[in-house]
Amino acid sequence: MYDDVETEAGVQTTRDEPGKTPWAIKGELILNCNCTVFCPCVVSLGKHAPTEGYCQAWAGVRIDEGFYGDADISGLNVGLLLEIPGLMARGNWKAAAFIDERADDGAYDGLVNIFSGAARGTTGLFSLLVSEFLGAERAPVIFETEGKARRLMVGKKIQGEVVPVGGSDPDSDIVVTNTQYWMGPDITVATATKGRVRAFGRVWDFDGRSAEICQIDWVGPQGR
Repeated sequence: MYDDVETEAGVQTTRDEPGKTPWAIKGELILNCNCTVFCPCVVSLGKHAPTEGYCQAWAGVRIDEGFYGDADISGLNVGLLLEIPGLMARGNWKAAAFIDERADDGAYDGLVNIFSGAARGTTGLFSLLVSEFLGAERAPVIFETEGKARRLMVGKKIQGEVVPVGGSDPDSDIVVTNTQYWMGPDITVATATKGRVRAFGRVWDFDGRSAEICQIDWVGPQGR
């Protein structure tokens, strides 16, 4: 587990100071987008256009260990909706977050700050690239793993399942390693066996499209 985090004055930072509050998350992220083949953003760092010229995606985060100030966020899940009109690096994104309904008020506020970019740190790029944060809401966010399959269920709003793409060795995943991708350096190449979004006026179906699996280790200011 993470150690308690204190400010220079020796007083633990609270959740009331977004952008200054220490935070950290370890866990796993899955993502499914509308790219017809493996997402080119992973290796181009957003400088190559998505295969359809624009990006629509849902993502799920399983938090194995984490905190935001004095709020414990371990064991919670988050669902995300992302819409990017062109090159990822050029910004003008739209985003929304679904926060695990099990989160207490402190954890909820912290997760909204993290995934809106207000908390800075690893996800701080959201504050630079997202031009419209569509909102955040509490929801039953379920992240399941069965064998190699990962599933994200956010009520009827997101229903998704991703599985690693098969390689010559069936026991080993195809992994793009040592990248500079913001989510994490090692990305497992996957595909969606189900990718349905019915939220914020979006109706998307991405079955069979590109997907990713990534172990995450994110931090905010003084997050270690």
